[in-house]
Amino acid sequence: MGATMSNGICAEDASLLENEQSMSIEDDPSNAIRPSNAPRTPCYVFILAFLSAIGGFLFGYDTGVVAGASLPIAKLFEFTTVDTELFVSITIGAAAIFAIVGGILNDKVGRKPTTLIASVVFTIGAIVLAAANSTKTLLIGRFIVGIGIGMASVTVPIYIAEATPPHLRGPLVSLNQAFISGGMFVSLLVSGAFCPLSGGWRWMLGLAATPAIVQFFGFIFMPESPRWLVSQGKDQEAIRVLQRLRGTLDVNDEYNGIKAACDEETRCKEVLGNQFIGKKVWDSLPVRRALIIGCMLQLFQQITGINTVMYYSATIISMAGVQDPCKAIWYASITALVNFLFTFVGIALVERIGRRMLFLSSLLGVTISLVFLGIGFQVEAGTAPDVTLPSDFTSDLCSTQFSTCTACIEDKNCGFCFNKDPLTQKINSTCLSSDEHFTASVSGLCSDMSSSGYSWAYDYCPTPYAWMAILGMVFYLASFSPGMGPMPWTINSEIYPLWARGFGNALATFTNWAFNLLISMTFLSLSEAITRQGAFYLYASFGVVGCIFFFLFLPETKGRTLEEMESLFSGSWYVKDKSRQRSAD
Repeated sequence: MGATMSNGICAEDASLLENEQSMSIEDDPSNAIRPSNAPRTPCYVFILAFLSAIGGFLFGYDTGVVAGASLPIAKLFEFTTVDTELFVSITIGAAAIFAIVGGILNDKVGRKPTTLIASVVFTIGAIVLAAANSTKTLLIGRFIVGIGIGMASVTVPIYIAEATPPHLRGPLVSLNQAFISGGMFVSLLVSGAFCPLSGGWRWMLGLAATPAIVQFFGFIFMPESPRWLVSQGKDQEAIRVLQRLRGTLDVNDEYNGIKAACDEETRCKEVLGNQFIGKKVWDSLPVRRALIIGCMLQLFQQITGINTVMYYSATIISMAGVQDPCKAIWYASITALVNFLFTFVGIALVERIGRRMLFLSSLLGVTISLVFLGIGFQVEAGTAPDVTLPSDFTSDLCSTQFSTCTACIEDKNCGFCFNKDPLTQKINSTCLSSDEHFTASVSGLCSDMSSSGYSWAYDYCPTPYAWMAILGMVFYLASFSPGMGPMPWTINSEIYPLWARGFGNALATFTNWAFNLLISMTFLSLSEAITRQGAFYLYASFGVVGCIFFFLFLPETKGRTLEEMESLFSGSWYVKDKSRQRSAD
């Protein structure tokens, strides 16, 4: 197959040749079934996928541990709202930058060395966090961790997709998302266990080094991606790796396909010269469209609030009225368990109902759940108790300014001091000025709660409707995990030609991290500006826009050979037009 030019770009996808010769995908749309004439997949492949997906576990652990550790750390280091947002988001900013660096390293030094580097960096970051004794050191440690996460997040999906057999590609790439959600769950269990201990947050953050160390030593024995080896002219090593991964000596067809793909890529590069890869992508119509869809998948995964729900899960539960911070962490672990379990629903369905249907149904469920969360916080605000003690009961300025709990806690300098009568269940309350640690009032009934019998609520109101926020988060994660979690990564791993795969995945991953940063950096401030329910209604509106966009423009990639990917993104943008075109063909 010769190289042809379209808009000055080599339109023949190099990886299509590889797939044409090496993948026995039948006309049946389900390519999840192993071809009857294929050798049994060696356990080695599953070990490889497991060790690779530890990179996802590290991402998930960091997400969950921040939700648990931020509560005690914020009190110990006297964090402001901006400090808390910076503590959460500096890792995300570093990950966004180093996702691009990771894409470059993937192409230059290979998938395996990039993963090893990421493991070492993450371990260093975890040690710095565990030993931190100042806000500055905490932020440095969080930045270092972000470097490791960024490089791993762009490498893992590519490595698994290139090393695994075609019939296992969807489920095993989705395994990365399962490890992300598993890492969240494990981290919240760890946080809940260490929450009551003095300095327990150091264990929460430091134990993150353990999976990174396991990945490093396990990956020493893993092979490089056969596709990358062939692209570097290491053909004999690539053949040995393929034989080990496929469990057979007969890998000539697959090797020849990979070789032809790399030769085609080389010819394309010779024709195109030293043109910047980004310009090559932009000038190629099908690749440009694939990249736009890939980046939009990652964008909507984030702007519908997933990492707000995960990073701030314990904080959201506290906002809903759960007073004990350790209890809030344990409740958050329940939501993380739901996230973990429902990820496997996605793995089971990805090759049965397809990427498109799984993603759209997931996005619809997420949007409905966000509306429910907004309603929950609106009900809480509408039923918040009034300030019942007369203003002349105390000379505190806050007590004279506000008449309800909701208005009281919206002022950063005030907190709600209350006591529920065990007989009448009536709440006696007042609004008082908070001390510098936000743990008690400057004076009055909540200045010494050990003897007063009153409770102090700095950022929440006592309410019988806390269950609505917890239930809303459970529904949200049960909807998100099967589709919106893994599908952006799965689809991005299979829609780009070989010559654009590193760049395409890096840019899509950067989009994910950039909007992750935007949402997590603004959630608390946004909640103060437009109320908590307003923030969730805003995320829900993004979900509505996403449902419309992807219904119109997201094609189904299940059952498609990589050769068909080019035609999938070459014609009309609209999905219905693509379906008609395929039927006609």
